[in-house]
Amino acid sequence: MAEREYRKRTIEAPPWVPRTELGKKVAAGLVTSIDEVLKSGKPILETQIVDALLPDLREEVLDVTNTQRMTSYGRKMTMRAIVIIGNQRGYVGAGVGKSAEARDAIQEAITDAKKNIVKVMLGCGSWECGCGTPHSILHKGSGKSSSTSIQVIPAPKGVGIVAGQTSKKVLELVGIKDCWTFTKGRTRNILNMVLATLHALDALNHFKKGRTYMEPEPLHEGVTQSIEQTTIEESPKKEEAPEKEIAETTPKPSKPKKSPVKKKDVETDQEVKEPEED
Repeated sequence: MAEREYRKRTIEAPPWVPRTELGKKVAAGLVTSIDEVLKSGKPILETQIVDALLPDLREEVLDVTNTQRMTSYGRKMTMRAIVIIGNQRGYVGAGVGKSAEARDAIQEAITDAKKNIVKVMLGCGSWECGCGTPHSILHKGSGKSSSTSIQVIPAPKGVGIVAGQTSKKVLELVGIKDCWTFTKGRTRNILNMVLATLHALDALNHFKKGRTYMEPEPLHEGVTQSIEQTTIEESPKKEEAPEKEIAETTPKPSKPKKSPVKKKDVETDQEVKEPEED
């Protein structure tokens, strides 16, 4: 039997026509980094923005299940897919998609995940290591989704990812190589586990970081001054009037006159009046 040659049909995607203000800036080259998009706080409504700024994203399907709902015509079945994406360099996202077909549900989940990209701060936060390489996280983070909660704790090199199957895949796509996790609640729910892990990683971005002691103190734009040269300027005090003027203006309190006190002489047993003070 002759071998058949199968030709793959290549479907060319239509050219991207941006519709949002953020998409127009990315298409024009005014925004060249995903960090600028995340710092601006504007929602990502077009997946082409992520495709242009993060072309090396990797996709992984965690779960595909069928859901049913009762209608007047009977039970209607739909497929639900849970997908996570990441580039193993600090960027990760998760999405959920529903459709009548599994393939369409996965594609919708990928689209939803690209709109929910999160940046994770990588580093070496374990006191046992201190190597300074971004193999773990900077400090402990905790997250919760419904009844599922998780804590992600930095670990030294060589420990690996000590976590469950679901959260381990999320941490691998982020780029974390060593960490400990502590979970509570119903951890068998895949969607809650994924969302709780993402909330714990996103909590690292909201950590308040103070200024170190030897860090130069910023004065204004483009000018810094070392701590040795800085001087503490005392707040201007209110001008106080001299004591003499205050003494002249304030009237002196008058002394109350004492009533004459009668005393008895011991020898004569007679009352003696004291002289009154002028």
